[in-house]
Amino acid sequence: MPNTYVKLYVQTVFAVKYRNALIKECFRKELFAVIGNLINETGCQTIIVNGVEDHVHCFFTLKTTLSLSEVMKSVKAKSSKWVNENQFLEERFEWQRGFGGFSYNQSSIPNVYKYIKNQEIHHNQEDFKNEYLKLLQKFEVEYDENYWFEDLI
Repeated sequence: MPNTYVKLYVQTVFAVKYRNALIKECFRKELFAVIGNLINETGCQTIIVNGVEDHVHCFFTLKTTLSLSEVMKSVKAKSSKWVNENQFLEERFEWQRGFGGFSYNQSSIPNVYKYIKNQEIHHNQEDFKNEYLKLLQKFEVEYDENYWFEDLI
């Protein structure tokens, strides 16, 4: 077979450091657009980026020559730099280390899209920790509860 044909759909989830509510309404949509563009710049294709004040969900197709970690490292570094350079906050903006990554089949696209699009409504009923725990359990991801979130000491 002379070519490689792959379509990988992934959702990533990552939080503001210490899960602080720093993604303010005044720049939230613009930040999500920046994140989507940064994903596209890697050669991946953004489907949707959305979230709330303390975390972000990204849904995209993963380019076969990149690892998910490479994409997230670039996106998180460049997007936090963008927030800080634009001085949206009085304090320094940082993402928490790590991320969650989950794969989907093509038939799941409409449901995942709707779920991410409706994050604000969703989080009126469920907090981020519970949401993230459910994702980890649904996808049978092994995790250590001592290290799944960075907390203030």
